[in-house]
Amino acid sequence: MSDKEDKLKGKTNEAIGKGKQGVGEATDNEDLKAEGDLQETKGKAQGVKGEAKEKIKKGVDNA
Repeated sequence: MSDKEDKLKGKTNEAIGKGKQGVGEATDNEDLKAEGDLQETKGKAQGVKGEAKEKIKKGVDNA
């Protein structure tokens, strides 16, 4: 998976996770809130992974 794909998937998971948290909050569903929090965290990690890949790629291209 490319750095751009990782970053896009990360943003998507963050957004879906935040949505699940909001619905869980509105419906008082603790499980859905927790699932949303987990998915948002996963998305942030994917974004970091994409950023790292991009920096490595730039470093190799500049070498």
